Amino acid sequence: MQEERSAILNRMFIVFGLVLLIPCAIGVQLFRINFVEGPELRQLWSEQAIDYIPIPAQRGNIYSEDGSLLATNSVAYKIAIDPKINGLKDTQISQVCDTLAKYTSQTSNQYLRKIRKASARSRYVVLGKNVGPEAHQALQQMNIRGVILEENYKRRYNFGTLAAHTLGFVNHNTQGVTGLEKMYDKRLSGEDGVQQVRRERNGRISSYVGAPTKHPRQGQSLHTTINAHIQAILEEELKAGIDRTSSSYGSAIVMDPNTGAIKAMANYPTFNPNNPASLNSTNRRNFAISDMIEPGSTFKLVTAIAAVEQQKVQFSESFETPENGKTKIHGQWMRDHEPLGTLSFPEVIQKSSNVATAEIAMRLSKDTFYQYARNLGFGTPTNVDLPNEETGRLPKPYEWSEVSLPWMSIGYELQVTPIQLAQAYAAFANGGKMMRPYLVEKATNAQGNTSWSHNDVEVRQIAERETLEQLYPVFRNVVTDSGTAKYAQIDGLPIAGKTGTAQKLIGGQYRNEYRSSFVGFFPAQNPKYVCLVVLDDPDTYPPYGGVTAGPIFRESAKRIAGLDDEIEKQIIESETTNKIWAYAPQLSGLNKEEAQSLLEQQNLEYKISGEGDWISGQRPEAGTKLTSEDNITLKLSNTIAVADTAELPDGYSIIPDVGGMSMRKATLVIHSRGFKTKMIGSGTVYTQFPRPGDMMKQGHAITVRGKAKAMETLTGD
Repeated sequence: MQEERSAILNRMFIVFGLVLLIPCAIGVQLFRINFVEGPELRQLWSEQAIDYIPIPAQRGNIYSEDGSLLATNSVAYKIAIDPKINGLKDTQISQVCDTLAKYTSQTSNQYLRKIRKASARSRYVVLGKNVGPEAHQALQQMNIRGVILEENYKRRYNFGTLAAHTLGFVNHNTQGVTGLEKMYDKRLSGEDGVQQVRRERNGRISSYVGAPTKHPRQGQSLHTTINAHIQAILEEELKAGIDRTSSSYGSAIVMDPNTGAIKAMANYPTFNPNNPASLNSTNRRNFAISDMIEPGSTFKLVTAIAAVEQQKVQFSESFETPENGKTKIHGQWMRDHEPLGTLSFPEVIQKSSNVATAEIAMRLSKDTFYQYARNLGFGTPTNVDLPNEETGRLPKPYEWSEVSLPWMSIGYELQVTPIQLAQAYAAFANGGKMMRPYLVEKATNAQGNTSWSHNDVEVRQIAERETLEQLYPVFRNVVTDSGTAKYAQIDGLPIAGKTGTAQKLIGGQYRNEYRSSFVGFFPAQNPKYVCLVVLDDPDTYPPYGGVTAGPIFRESAKRIAGLDDEIEKQIIESETTNKIWAYAPQLSGLNKEEAQSLLEQQNLEYKISGEGDWISGQRPEAGTKLTSEDNITLKLSNTIAVADTAELPDGYSIIPDVGGMSMRKATLVIHSRGFKTKMIGSGTVYTQFPRPGDMMKQGHAITVRGKAKAMETLTGD
């Protein structure tokens, strides 16, 4: 019994001792934490409670040439609530929901349901991501604990689709994805700042007095070369032209040939960068720099420059094209768009003869032709300040087949981008200086000070100025009634340029689908603008560039000229002081009575010198433009005048102008020059082919078309 009692007491002492040890251990631990390791633990807690949050930098603006704001930032307010925070009452939650409903399209109950459906542990319930400033201000004034107000910056493009492909757009993190937004993303983005904050145990962040802060460096703004008015004109006319021709898509560029500054760059279909996901990715592609195409006849500029500078062709030289308009070169047929007869070198370009162009090109070596193509910028990127530019494709001479040179001379077997074509014609227009195209003139910081500016870059001299000056009239004649670009003409505004029509290579074969283009510059004698228009697969007949792209150029250039006081003044002066009354007719070879009758019918004043019954000479020469004040002097002789052949090759003569003559008299004059006559119709001659004034080998036929007096009266001729 005594032993059992002793055992129980021992166990009680042990338990009691253990119970006493627990508070002692706690006391020892508290002493250690507070006095031995206390300072270090307090420092560790302080470090763990401090956090850093970024202060976002505002993205820089993008301006047009005249200072219009193309791209900027707008504030998007984000509203959230912490429904579990201490002290937040149900009535306050209802007030928040009622206030939001007042300024948004949702009801108060919808916001309440969103809060109630949140998980039981949720401390951050987003009520709205793009709430207006009125709702933000109202909630801010309520000062309810638990309401979280955040400011986010959203990119805004003020003019919607205007210059969309050039400006590009940004992603949800406000980082540039395409266009200038991507190319200059680092400048536009700036550098985010950092703020030190204290993070509470529940995860809530709060600032505190004296917290160190690194302020953000705001993004730089871009000042572009884009003229908003020209851009709008180009986009409107391109869309109208594509709708009119039912083309798949199109691109157009306007640039300053003297500096390389791009005034406008348009593509259609287009997209709205405020909502870039609204259309498929194809519409967001900038065809002007990324579309590689076979250029067709616009590439004949290379052949013309190379042949003239290398003295492989004479301007007075004639080229006899086949009567059926096609010829076989190394086993492959090459065709003209229609039979063109005998052509001078200027007419080869003016009427865009493929056959004659190929004949000229084959006088050049492969290396020479390739070098001139490279000089004009083909096969290399232009390095325009936009991302995703294609380089085109210009095969090296060792890759060529026997037919490569003639086919390249007319714009096949190679690929170029629209921006390369525009750059090449800009170099042609300004006297041979190839300028690098660009879009950004300068960048400014948040204080408006210039941080970077563009310097014009001259890439190379494409050819001798003298060579190009000889060719200007040739390309000027393309934009006339007798050229392929007659629909690109503007009264009073001289234009030089070239049309292009190329079949599309699809699945290794050329199909009856085309790319049509026109590129020109104006005013022709002192160019200020180069304009290129390219259409893909126009659903018209014929699909020629002069018929489809030419009118788009004309309407665009006409409206652009209206914005330029200097060009508009030139047009007005031309219309008032240089109005053409008539063209001097060909009178040599007529008798006196016939010449007088013809001049009187056309209301032209004349004088007579000498004696005789036949006209042996005239001043001014046939084809000269006349005003109402001009008159013609006729020189009489006793013999029929014949062409002065002193400087003509043996067997050649000058084609006479027989317009307005009777068929009988026209036949007499034509035969006197050594040509045959092919007559269509009867009465008075109203048209003839080939063109009068050109040199042609004697023995060839001249086609004249006549019409009776009744038809003349009907047509007003």
